[in-house]
Parts: sequence; C-alpha cells; structure tokens
Amino acid sequence: MSLGIRDISNKPRLLPGTSACPGCPENIALKAISMALGENAVFIVVAGCSSIIQGMGPKSTYNYPVLNIAFAAGPAAAAGMAKAFKLRNKDIKPVVWAGDGGTADIGFASLSGAAERNDNILYICVDNEAYMNTGGHRSGSTPFGAKTASTPGGKKENKKDLPFIMIAHHVPYVATASVGYLHDLMDKIKKARSIEGFSYVQVLTPDPYGWMFDPSKTAELGKLAVQTCYWPLIEYENGKLFISQESMHCLDKRTRKPIKEFLKLQGRYKGVSEEVIRGLEDYIDRMWERIKSIYEGKVIL
Repeated sequence: MSLGIRDISNKPRLLPGTSACPGCPENIALKAISMALGENAVFIVVAGCSSIIQGMGPKSTYNYPVLNIAFAAGPAAAAGMAKAFKLRNKDIKPVVWAGDGGTADIGFASLSGAAERNDNILYICVDNEAYMNTGGHRSGSTPFGAKTASTPGGKKENKKDLPFIMIAHHVPYVATASVGYLHDLMDKIKKARSIEGFSYVQVLTPDPYGWMFDPSKTAELGKLAVQTCYWPLIEYENGKLFISQESMHCLDKRTRKPIKEFLKLQGRYKGVSEEVIRGLEDYIDRMWERIKSIYEGKVIL
C-alpha cells in the first residue's frame, strides 16, 4: 500500500547550510527519508561523503542523533544500539547510513554478520557507484564500462548484485529505490522501519561529480536509470519478491527505454564503445531474467 498524504506529513529534518556539492543526491534522499521516519530515529553514519556533509561536531545538519563511525563498524555498532534500546523498552530501530564502498567492499563482513543474525536495524546504502568522498575511485558497485579515477579506461567488471546478496541472507525485508522516485523511496523506508528484524534498502543516488553530469539533472538521471531498466525498483518481503509499478514495464524487453538515453547524460560514459553498450544491455537482460524468474515463482529463494 502506498503512503497517503497523512503518512508523509513529517517535515524534512535536514537543516540548511550543509557542505554538500550542488545537486547532491544524498541530501535529496535524506530529506525524503526523514519525512518517512519522523523524529524518532538515530543514525549511524559510516565514513563517506555524509561524514563531511553534516558539518562539524558536536552538532549536525542531519538534525538527528548521529554516531559517526569507521567503514567496517556501522552494522555492529547499530546491532549493539538496537539491543540497548530493547533493554530500555525504547521503540527505536537504528538506521545505518552508508555509501556503496562502505557497503559492498570495506564494510561487507559486518553487514553480512548483522543480516545473518537478523539484528533489528535498518541499513540504507546510498549507492553513488564509487568512492566519491576520496576522489571518485571505483567500488564494487561501479558499473561495467564506467570511467573513474582508478579506471580511466572504463571498469571491466559489472557491479555487485548487492540486493540479491542480501536476499540470499533470508532477511525479512530488502528493497531498492531511486532519488528519481521519492514517493516510492518513502514508502519503502516506512515499511522497512516497521518490520521487526533486519531491513536493507539500497537507494540509487546519481552523483554529479563522479558521474560527470549537470547538477540540475540528478532527479532526471534517477528516473532514467529506472526507465531504461538499469536500476530495478523491487521489494523482497518474507520470501516473496515484488516489483514496483515504475519498473513493471521492464518485464517486457520491448517496452524498455534504450540504455543510451541513460548513458548520454553522463561524462563517465563519454565516447563509450558499442562493446560497452552491448555489455550493459546484456547485464540488464540477465538481471531482469533473474527478477522475472523469481517474481513468477520459477525460482524459489
């Protein structure tokens, strides 16, 4: 069920005057997420752009209680915090806020452990597909063919399928979202918070700096990623997979927008070869065959 207007009447918590870059997708995401969460939340911020954006301590422009922590320690700290809240009968589900580098690479062992234990935390991965805070280097979530500071000739590997990796942990809730569709994002955050146990939400956050596009087009890139079916909007809840309405057209290859529509706005794909385009198209085809098989019940998770 989608959120009604009364459900999203919370005001955004993010305060003005952050040190974010123009068009920052993390601020867009946080504003929407805070409207879904309301006031009763605490954040564990894993090292990354958000560690800087929020400003100098002890105060924070995020306007929530914040624990800033090292790359690999976020889920473990949140798990301990969740147990402490439970002992004190406080109805608070800690929120881990981490980038794709801190999720797919450096912090993955801690993330996997929290998922396996089914700790009562909400883990949000803001996926800008590179280590943007340290110069835009490739991460495990950087897509095939993308040019970064450490892959000037284009990355040779596909991005990790993190949502499916988390689904393989058999946790209660996994979802994907995009800053191009904020209502869908808020809906999924509200649901993730309400479910007892481990919840994981991965939000595609197109980054003007690393992706090299006009900062006014952040939301547009977030939409095109979904419309070209590069980024699926899905939910996995208690063993069943659901596809958001915005992604239903992707089940039929004929109704997908060409991937070139998504790539042509990004400097990281400037002058891209037909080989790379075909590689990305193959990646999208395989991903949606997998989603379709699970969605139709042909594959049991």
